[in-house]
Amino acid sequence: MISPAAEDHIIALAGGVGGAKLADGLSHLLGDRLTVVVNTGDDFEHLGFHISPDLDTVTYTLGGVANSQQGWGLEGETWGFMEQLARLGGPAWFKLGDRDLATHAYRTNRFREGATLTDVTAELSAALGVASRLLPMSDDPVRTVIHSGGRSIAFQEYFVRLACGVPVDRIEFAGTATARLNPAIGTLPDPAAVIICPSNPYLSIDPILAVPGARGWLKGLGVPIVVVSPIVGGAAIKGPAAKIMQELDAPVSALGVAAHYRGLADGIVIDSRDEALAEEIAALGIAVHVVPTVMRSKADRVDLADGCLAFARGLTRTLRANPLGLRPNRL
Repeated sequence: MISPAAEDHIIALAGGVGGAKLADGLSHLLGDRLTVVVNTGDDFEHLGFHISPDLDTVTYTLGGVANSQQGWGLEGETWGFMEQLARLGGPAWFKLGDRDLATHAYRTNRFREGATLTDVTAELSAALGVASRLLPMSDDPVRTVIHSGGRSIAFQEYFVRLACGVPVDRIEFAGTATARLNPAIGTLPDPAAVIICPSNPYLSIDPILAVPGARGWLKGLGVPIVVVSPIVGGAAIKGPAAKIMQELDAPVSALGVAAHYRGLADGIVIDSRDEALAEEIAALGIAVHVVPTVMRSKADRVDLADGCLAFARGLTRTLRANPLGLRPNRL
């Protein structure tokens, strides 16, 4: 296992439960040597609150208070507020736990006081004892919109209210025309590598990459960019990634994930069950690392994080030995 003291700063991109799990493993190894840039395309206003689902999932997970069964929300949550809201005929389709409500109320109140999303995220992280730095991808509103059958559907309506039950024709990231990449990103230490966590490529990582300047920033770092496939054995571990890939005519496989990130990723970590795809992926100009990637326990998270760091370190040696040889897919 890699000693945190031996490891330089690492930047991770994440959103959702799978991304939060690997971020947790990385945080265990790296502590304050890790910065996680988190998707905010899922953010929305509901019942007067500003809700940041992906930021909250990552914060709760790294803070050790996330619901261990569902991966989101708080452990030991109660639901009196939702029960009363439903009794009153209010919009009870988006579940807000009693203690989780405090997070949203705190965030919304701080906004009224002039704080940014970055400010509030830092305050919530500190309150929960998160050692690593969490940064929203932007302090400006970017909203994921699903286009289906001529309809434009706000992301949470699609994801929660409709339970992803309509086909996806196209995904839009509204607000990117005027959004700015989080300015705090420019103050980060030079990283040793970038790890793209096993988050939904279309719903959790693409919103980050859609912010103007994000791709240029990542490529300009000059360090290995490693993506972890969220597709294992032709299926998503959690969420609608496989369904969306099928609807957008992308191969539902680790190969399809690699193709999605072609031009950005230098390496990809795939599960042992997908080892047969390694040669085809390598033909795309992307290095391949094969390990167990399903994270069922804390130890699994740490083991996968350790494997990702070791893989990235090997790619760094390749880059130093042959600066033009690591990224044939970018030529």
